[in-house]
Amino acid sequence: MRGGSRAPPLAEAARPGQHRRMQHIADATAALAAGRISAASLVDAALDRIADPAGEGARAFIAVHAEAARAQARAMDALRHAGRAPSPWAGIPVTVKDLFDEHGHPTPAGSAVLKDSPPARTDAPVVARLKRMGFVVIGRTNMTEFAFSGLGVNPHYGTPRSPWDRKTGRLPGGSSSGAGVAAADHMGFGGLGTDTGGSCRVPAALCGVVGYKPTARRVPITGVLPLAPSLDSVGPLARSTACCALLDAVISGEEDPQPLPQRGVAGLRLGLPRGTFLTDDMDATVANAFQRALARLSAAGARIELFDIPELAELPAVNAMGGFAASEAWAWHRGLIAEKAAGYDPRILARIRRGERMSAADYIDLVNHRARLIAAIARRTAPFDAVVTPTCPIIPPALAEVEEEAEYNRINLLLLRNTAVGNFLDRCSISLPIHRPGEAPVGMMLTGETMADAALFSTAAAVEAALAER
Repeated sequence: MRGGSRAPPLAEAARPGQHRRMQHIADATAALAAGRISAASLVDAALDRIADPAGEGARAFIAVHAEAARAQARAMDALRHAGRAPSPWAGIPVTVKDLFDEHGHPTPAGSAVLKDSPPARTDAPVVARLKRMGFVVIGRTNMTEFAFSGLGVNPHYGTPRSPWDRKTGRLPGGSSSGAGVAAADHMGFGGLGTDTGGSCRVPAALCGVVGYKPTARRVPITGVLPLAPSLDSVGPLARSTACCALLDAVISGEEDPQPLPQRGVAGLRLGLPRGTFLTDDMDATVANAFQRALARLSAAGARIELFDIPELAELPAVNAMGGFAASEAWAWHRGLIAEKAAGYDPRILARIRRGERMSAADYIDLVNHRARLIAAIARRTAPFDAVVTPTCPIIPPALAEVEEEAEYNRINLLLLRNTAVGNFLDRCSISLPIHRPGEAPVGMMLTGETMADAALFSTAAAVEAALAER
């Protein structure tokens, strides 16, 4: 699918509103191939959205590569006209989260203490793979400091607002907050985030887009500032399953990504866990949207089966000392904290410091508990095409709701409760928007087996199509 021997005609300037009709990467790809639009026009439209003073660009991005992006877009247009484009997607604008190394740029990871760190000497492999295909990185998206919260709050660079109810000021979810807002607001066709406990799927749910967490080992985390390497995953956020599947294929190293195979929802077996996922602290808006989506899937022929995962009741005790996130974050941050603790967001600092109390024996126990639970739960979920739950049990909270530390902690844990299970169990997982237009955003999460990413994307595309009239 790379390149092309026949040069398309030179693209004309886009008609007003044309970019807004191009929701997905496939739309832009077709328009570029036919010469109906140029890469320069796509990039300009994204940059205009970012620069709009009435929008969220100033809070969604920590750095915008405007001139470099325009130059790269013009280069991709010239290569396409000569029949030498590196891929069909050359010139399509995308974003990267602020913790990915980009050659020539610092990697502050949403922090103040690393704001003046030396620029990266090389691109992270996932960023290099995007650039090799000709995608244009238009900027670095905002995030929770050091990726250690699911709320999306950042006191250093501002907190971007969820696209829903911006007058109130609703949280975008985190830690890939800017990536979710940028995808929802057409500031590019998608972006790279990371997911250690839900940091792609939570902002996807709260911003009304699709967010994907791969089986972690499939996508390299080299050149990505870590939170907890045992759990860290690199995944995309975009406006459709197909967009996420394409970006995932590129960053996982596929040389010739193919379209998703077509399948229907009829006959799918979706496992619906009893207990905590569906009962505790569930917002009525989420419950109604979720039940409505299940009813539609069932009417379309999906088999939705209740089942038990009793081992999940062990997770709070297993992670009581902070789990992998606190212990592994402390290992990375302890030297920096010794020098610059005052520069950290105090709420993030407190989370990292929890790892200081964990002994080597505690850590080994955690590793062993994880292996046992992975094996036990895999036997329970094996019969299903996916496990289905709400992504988050609540709608986007107002920024004012998390000003008090106790509420910050409570709501953070609630947003991450469902998603973090997939990271601990080393699974692939995706969040799909299921709300109706005008309603508060709600996500449905489908979780597959370890290394069954291709099957999960196919299942998610079928579910997405069945719910397309939402």
